[in-house]
Amino acid sequence: MRIVFMGTPVFAAEVLRRLVEDRWDIAAVYTQPDKPKNRGMKLLATPVKEYALAEGIPVYQPVSCRDEAVLAELRGLAPDVIVVAAYGKLLPQALLDIPRKAIINVHSSILPQYRGAAPINWAILNGDSETGVTIQYMAAELDAGDILLTKTTPISPEEDAGQLYDRLARLGGEAASEALSRLRDGTAERTPQVYGPQYQYASLLSRDMSPMDWQRPAGELVNQVRGLIPWPCATTDVAGVRWKVFRAHPGGETQAAPGTILSAGRDGIAVACGGGSSLVITELQADGGKRMAAADYLRGHPIKL
Repeated sequence: MRIVFMGTPVFAAEVLRRLVEDRWDIAAVYTQPDKPKNRGMKLLATPVKEYALAEGIPVYQPVSCRDEAVLAELRGLAPDVIVVAAYGKLLPQALLDIPRKAIINVHSSILPQYRGAAPINWAILNGDSETGVTIQYMAAELDAGDILLTKTTPISPEEDAGQLYDRLARLGGEAASEALSRLRDGTAERTPQVYGPQYQYASLLSRDMSPMDWQRPAGELVNQVRGLIPWPCATTDVAGVRWKVFRAHPGGETQAAPGTILSAGRDGIAVACGGGSSLVITELQADGGKRMAAADYLRGHPIKL
């Protein structure tokens, strides 16, 4: 089968890597245009482009997939299957109709739960114990296509969204390769999604989600810290200094008012939370500083209790 791959970030590059390693015929790769970054505004290639070029795979970077010249170019590649993984733009119906067999998408949740842009983060923010990846046939509506296959994995209580992202990228590559085998062999199934009120849409993250509300129980705040890594990160203000919080775990019970600092030492910074619980911050970054262990921060910035 001739395959065209469409993707942009590290997640997609990892999926592409698995397909190359499994010796699928990748005719071409489509990815977002290079974008200027950092102070020098130097154009940087996407992770997918970097990997594809290293493997000698032709790379296309259209500004819009709605352009008829772009669609004609893709038709000329005569793909049997298009595999999409975090491409970054909605694809028009005219493109969905191009491949001979199917156009499939690698989505990092157990659909229909967490359709949308940030499924990995929301699974952790909500304290889920399990997540996975779904291979779906693409449809005009976002993440609403029939399901081809799903692979699940437990979420560790200590795992943050960045760590889970890496694991799901590898699982997504495995699932995509298996889906291609089923399409090749004629054994691929289609299970329609039934999206009801019990399911949550995985909306984009924002900085408004960062501030930690100490009235909430410690367990919920731990999930906030884990779920907002690497961006926008959970934040709190202590003695006029704003911290990003990168690691925290539940502490013991307390009768202190929420937001009260209970202790600050080698084990971290313990803060009273809602419901008589407490949270221990073990890794943080102060504004203008570096990410570090809370104990190291306290050596230069002691907190008076």
